[in-house]
Parts: sequence; structure tokens; C-alpha cells
Amino acid sequence: MKSNYSNVAQLKDLMTVPPMTAAQHAEVMRKRIAHRRMVEEARDLKLASGIQFEKR
Repeated sequence: MKSNYSNVAQLKDLMTVPPMTAAQHAEVMRKRIAHRRMVEEARDLKLASGIQFEKR
């Protein structure tokens, strides 16, 4: 489970920093999606290998 408080910033910092550009946002989303896919694939491989050993 991911912590809701892992990305904590002061309100002043949030209000004074310019917003993300579309390119920056796209890069963040690409990284997030790639990480999620990697985790899902690892979970699927783990489940598949567990099923293989149970059949024997």
C-alpha cells in the first residue's frame, strides 16, 4: 500500500512553483505507467511460477 504522505510539501512551495508543463506531466505519467506494468508483470510471473510448482 502506498503512503498518502510520501510527497509532502509546504503550501507556500506549492503556490509559488510554476505548474508542470505538458511535457513534464507526460514524462511523469510514462514513468508511472512503466513502473505499474513492471510490478504487474512481476506479480503475474510470481503467480505463474507458483502454479507450476503446485502441479508437481
